Amino acid sequence: MARIGRRTAAVGTAFALVLAAGGSALAAGTSSEDQALAPTRQPAAKTIEQKVNRLLARMTTKEKLQQVQLLSDGQITDADAKAGVGSVFSLVDAAQINHFQHIAVEQSRLHIPILFAYDTIHGYRTIFPVPLGAASSFDPVVARTDAAVGAKESAIQGLKQVYSPMVDVSHEPRWGRIVEGAGEDPYLGSVFAAARVKGTQGSDYSAPDKVVASVKHYVGYGQPEGGRDYNTTDISESRLRNLYLPPFKAAIDAGADTVMCSFNSLNGVPGCANKYTETDILKKEWGFDGFIESDYTAVAELRACPPVKPDDGPCGHGIAADGPDAGAAALMAGTDSEMVSTYLRDYGTQLLSDGMISISRLNDAVKRILRVKFRAGLFDHPYVDVTKASDPASYGKPADLAKARSAAARSMVLLKNGGGALPLDATKSTALIGPFGQTVDEMLGPWSGRGADDLAPKFVTLFDGLKAASSGAVTYTAACNLAHNFDPPNNAVPPITPDDEVCAGPGVDGTTIADAVAAANDADQVVLALGESGFMSGESNARSSLDLPGHQEELLDAVAATGKPVVVVLFNGRPLDLTGVVDKPAAILEAWFPGTEGGNAVADVLYGKVNPGGKLPVTFPRGVGTVPTYYNHEPSGRPCDTTFKWNARYRDQDTCAPLFEFGYGLSYTTFDVSKLTLNRSSVSRNGQVSVSMVVKNTGDVAGDDVAQLYIHDPVASLSQPVRRLRGFERVTLAPGESQKVTFTLDKSDFGFYDNRGKFVVEPGEIQVFGGDSSSATLTKSFTVKP
Repeated sequence: MARIGRRTAAVGTAFALVLAAGGSALAAGTSSEDQALAPTRQPAAKTIEQKVNRLLARMTTKEKLQQVQLLSDGQITDADAKAGVGSVFSLVDAAQINHFQHIAVEQSRLHIPILFAYDTIHGYRTIFPVPLGAASSFDPVVARTDAAVGAKESAIQGLKQVYSPMVDVSHEPRWGRIVEGAGEDPYLGSVFAAARVKGTQGSDYSAPDKVVASVKHYVGYGQPEGGRDYNTTDISESRLRNLYLPPFKAAIDAGADTVMCSFNSLNGVPGCANKYTETDILKKEWGFDGFIESDYTAVAELRACPPVKPDDGPCGHGIAADGPDAGAAALMAGTDSEMVSTYLRDYGTQLLSDGMISISRLNDAVKRILRVKFRAGLFDHPYVDVTKASDPASYGKPADLAKARSAAARSMVLLKNGGGALPLDATKSTALIGPFGQTVDEMLGPWSGRGADDLAPKFVTLFDGLKAASSGAVTYTAACNLAHNFDPPNNAVPPITPDDEVCAGPGVDGTTIADAVAAANDADQVVLALGESGFMSGESNARSSLDLPGHQEELLDAVAATGKPVVVVLFNGRPLDLTGVVDKPAAILEAWFPGTEGGNAVADVLYGKVNPGGKLPVTFPRGVGTVPTYYNHEPSGRPCDTTFKWNARYRDQDTCAPLFEFGYGLSYTTFDVSKLTLNRSSVSRNGQVSVSMVVKNTGDVAGDDVAQLYIHDPVASLSQPVRRLRGFERVTLAPGESQKVTFTLDKSDFGFYDNRGKFVVEPGEIQVFGGDSSSATLTKSFTVKP
């Protein structure tokens, strides 16, 4: 990937203050995206390399094979720690972490500390909005602050590595894990990937409040066939490099020192046995000197089925005959640490003897793991303060809760606001209705760390948030209950029945749809809390439909029939098909899964304390049958035209547009984007073009808009996407205030990778589009000279 072009944007005083409150002030004249993408990766320190080499020289083969072993919390034993096991994940008992660390440091022959890791995705105990929601903020400071708080709380618990950020670009809303990333755009994804790494690691992740980031899932995991998790992907070289690799490259440039390889096969080669992506690109081309760990049992899954040697455990990909073969394939491709399965540890000596793995590759893997441990400061500070880790006061600090609340509000997207239904009047009575008004999972969302345990700050439900913000009466009627068909203790999925995930009545409070209608009639204003349960998004939660599950539309219809203006608040982790819903309520607010302070943040927006300014990082389709639908698609020789038969249309659709496009989002005020200006009409291949536009608040209240810059190369050796986001800046403007925003484009923007993996900059016209969504209409062009 080419260097991501530097951009500068004028930043108003109000906006700078907002960002500073979020935990990161900007230098004058520097945009938030520019700050996020600035490379910070440092070369290897000679002193650490000397320590690594000295330690490696003392290690036996068995000790080396222990270092490349990564065990789960349910696997680790005293014997493993004494033998010098390398890493452990998901152990969150501080006393147990200290127990095993004392054994490793004091009883193993070489006293090498264990690296303890955890999936801190959007918070450890103070939970921020899910990453897809955070990306809606179009504000990298939101992501950086989230990562910084999560790193601090993880480190307090004795964890020194987090399996985050997930930076998989995805055009697939059926895929449950779209909730964990930044959506469909590689540039937005790159900005947020870099921001999260910098928040997690800081300038030195040996600091007591920092941890090492593991970027996942490398690579192509977000584009599975049919949207089914773990499924295969097939991606051309140009698409791989132009769409899916850029966020990983941005994360590596930001200093990420560990990477997790993916479950999926890429063009027939599984991610954890893919020498081209792991060694050729990541380690050699990008100069990555950290280590790669496999995902959960991903090495075992390299085997053909039925499994052989051992005769149990996962299998499937069929590129390895047995366990030893799988371990060898993973190590020699570039995977440095084996998660859960133990094939390298168990068979490594024989693999070396048989020449299936090389001592140089094993040494390289061990050096990479030791390098990260030295950089993390584990040799100097291996133990956790159990008293601090066990104290509830260590988590959910007031300042961190304020950041989580602000982040959630900045991440919400106003999809509709007919008749000025929002903001609500806090002095009037409000009827809150729906299955998600008083539940934890729909506040915290999937991968919510330890956000619901006894040491976590109390999460704020929507009912609690509305009551706290309103001087008028607030009532709650669940009307129906959206259960989940998953039994966590044994990972069982019982047979689906008509009552599974159908929002069946009565609700958890015993109320029905009839009760909801009565509550609506008795109130001045109505809020419906709808969407998906928190268990319907995340890993292994693909959906074959994208509508509101169960009887939620029936509930909406019944309440809307009262004639009261209805405000729908959506809690979900993916784009939904709202085609049959959008015309019924007066207003729709996309809240995603907003986190610990979610109820307060939604109330802030509903009652007008905060003016929503988020934009969609993913396209909302018109029906699941139109998926995948995304803004940055390649052109067709027969583009969609609903008035003509022989073109790329759907015969049962009367429009070519999605329901809500990428970059879309409304406000309680109005904005005008104008005066798109280029500082030159032509540029050399190595030159730069300055692009500016003016954003004006044309309404009556202060608010945020996101200036967005897109480009298109209309004539190229490979068809180029109809639009590509290449710059954005969120600005806060008072009524009548204007802001000029300026971006700089260079060859990393108007060039692209071809199918040979070569970066090319071709002469010709480049079209530029400016506005505040991907349907921006302002346009200019410049020419790249031969």
